[in-house]
Amino acid sequence: MRGSVASLAAPAPGHVTLLVLLALLAAGCARQGDAGTVVELWAMGREGEVVQQLVPAFEQRTPGVHVRVQQIPWSAAHEKLLTAYVGEAMPDMMQLGNTWLPEFVALGAVAPLDDRVAASTIVHPDAYPAGVLDPNVLDGVTYAIPWYVDTRVLFYRADLLRAAGRPDPPATWDDWLVTMTRLKARAGADAYAILLPMNEWQMPAILALQRGAALLRDRDRYGNFTSAPVREAFAFYLDLFHRDLAPRAGEAQVANVYQDFAHGYFALYVTGPWNLGEFAHRLPPELADDWTTAPLPGPDAAHPGVSLAGGASLAVARRSPHAEAAWRFIEYLSEPAQQVALYRLAGDLPARSAAWNDPPLRDDRRARAFATQLRDVRSTPKVPEWERIASVIGEHLEAAIRGRITLDEALAALDGDVDAILEKRRWMMDRAERHDAH
Repeated sequence: MRGSVASLAAPAPGHVTLLVLLALLAAGCARQGDAGTVVELWAMGREGEVVQQLVPAFEQRTPGVHVRVQQIPWSAAHEKLLTAYVGEAMPDMMQLGNTWLPEFVALGAVAPLDDRVAASTIVHPDAYPAGVLDPNVLDGVTYAIPWYVDTRVLFYRADLLRAAGRPDPPATWDDWLVTMTRLKARAGADAYAILLPMNEWQMPAILALQRGAALLRDRDRYGNFTSAPVREAFAFYLDLFHRDLAPRAGEAQVANVYQDFAHGYFALYVTGPWNLGEFAHRLPPELADDWTTAPLPGPDAAHPGVSLAGGASLAVARRSPHAEAAWRFIEYLSEPAQQVALYRLAGDLPARSAAWNDPPLRDDRRARAFATQLRDVRSTPKVPEWERIASVIGEHLEAAIRGRITLDEALAALDGDVDAILEKRRWMMDRAERHDAH
């Protein structure tokens, strides 16, 4: 009670000046805070570290806008974003993997960007390869802007191909098979032509997309893995194991991918741009001129075969109070100069076509395969359930590779699992259609 009584009393004369000064200081701080806008960006992994080096130049050219970057490990990012959405604590903008975007669109967590794109002098659709932009467009609406891209190409030992009488990388499936057969014959019983980790879904999915297959059907309500194009692609994939051209091993079972590649345990490997730096640093110096990259072979003479449109994009939270400032930062990061800067800092391949004219990329013979491949990439199905679907592809195909079930049994089981995964999607879509009908 004594404290409450004292608070009602007039301040002593000696305290008046101090109170006034504190009040003026507080008002000054408030005015300074009001004059600035702080944009919070959640960025993942290595990108979350290096993007902070690009912030000062943006803040210098954009007075009053400040960017605060929170770096989040990829392993924790998905759960953290969902928790933030539920708790209404989303950042102003975020880095999203392409396969995550449909989920956050379905939640209503990210803002549509078409109006901003239409008004922008920096971000416009024709600045990107069509397949790179496509994963960010759902039902005709753009929800994110590509930041950097991933796709998969063929890494190969050029010296081993020459020794096998195949000096050029394969361009078609038939050519690929001939090349692998010759590599295996030369390597002997204890080595292989290609490494295809059985627990990965990407390679069989790529082959199916090259056949023009739709992995889901009926507006993505059901699995489509028993369809003829998917079966043809998966049969080709399984045949590589049955011919003993690829080891029956997951990537974790390979002692060391880089050492095994250097020792000639396999000569071909389908992987992404993150391995450009790894191969350059981990392979022995004497192999520096003996490995390179090429676009993926296709089922026929239409070269290259398609690959996956991967990577990460930047999205604005639907409820962000700083959406305009966040969009300005997205525009800044989309400039070709900043895309090249990200490549130099992290090795991430630019999404913008113009950035590939920069000499370090233009003149890199191994990066050129990615530039070519990015002209022909495809998205995985744009459904929130895709991550779960992808995980069961590898499970069923591994069982078929090991001979526990036939290919047709694997495909039927895969369709059954996928139909179960998509049950809630069908229910929601049916409910929406009944509502629209009334």
